[in-house]
Amino acid sequence: MYQQESFGQAFKRGWLMMPPGLRWILTINVVVFFGMLIGGSGFSNWLNSIFGFYSDPVVTFTQPWRVVTYMFLHGNFLHIAFNMLWLWFLGRMVEQQLGTLNFLTIYFGAGIGGALLNTLVTAITGGGDIPTIGASGAVFGIMVAFAMLFPTFKLMLLLLPPIEARFLVAGLILIDLLLISSQDGVARIVHIGGAFWGWALVKLYFRGYHYDLWISSFLKKFRRPDSPPPPRSKGPRNKNMHTISDAEILDETEQNELDRILEKISKSGYEGLSDDEKRTLFELSKRN
Repeated sequence: MYQQESFGQAFKRGWLMMPPGLRWILTINVVVFFGMLIGGSGFSNWLNSIFGFYSDPVVTFTQPWRVVTYMFLHGNFLHIAFNMLWLWFLGRMVEQQLGTLNFLTIYFGAGIGGALLNTLVTAITGGGDIPTIGASGAVFGIMVAFAMLFPTFKLMLLLLPPIEARFLVAGLILIDLLLISSQDGVARIVHIGGAFWGWALVKLYFRGYHYDLWISSFLKKFRRPDSPPPPRSKGPRNKNMHTISDAEILDETEQNELDRILEKISKSGYEGLSDDEKRTLFELSKRN
């Protein structure tokens, strides 16, 4: 007899099905937000003053934790809803494509990079006495990563026809550029900086920079000898990213075909592959 699962069971199943990096970023953000709601305005103001990001260069370099902690603070429901919904919808596919460690590198790299760009601008123009909070810079980095990986994937917004990811993300960045001098309380420079570093980190990844391998190598120094190594990410790699063992496993013809497909991914994204190319990539990747 069919038994309908409860809301709690469905929620737990959906939570566990999310990739681990995305799951914990969403969880921490939501828990912190509701903690701020329960604590009231006094508690929220205290958290913002301790963990919010001040773009004043002196504060940035004497209290460096702020360039990370500000990403977990949000001012109101619409603020966190906008960021987390975009992250949930786009981040899942980015993490599944690139792997958890690479996803986290892009997310935090974009958030930190956006904050540092804001610090640089403040050093020139002055100011920086109002805290910046929110994950928007990091989310913009993931949005750009998604548009690079799946450029023709159609996204739907309220009352708008389906728009390809590359055009939608470019439009959102353009809006920030046009409104960069407005006094609307939105950290436009952090958005732009996050978008830039998302683009740069994905570009470097496709050129052979193994963020997951670097992090795994670093963590290996602190891991006990009998503990299992962390899993390698299964995202696409370009022709500079195969190891010596790849050459030993694949013959020259297969390696050339793999190089061609990976080069095509770096230019037009995974969605630009034909069904045969996707099948070939999957088969050859299993042998690496």
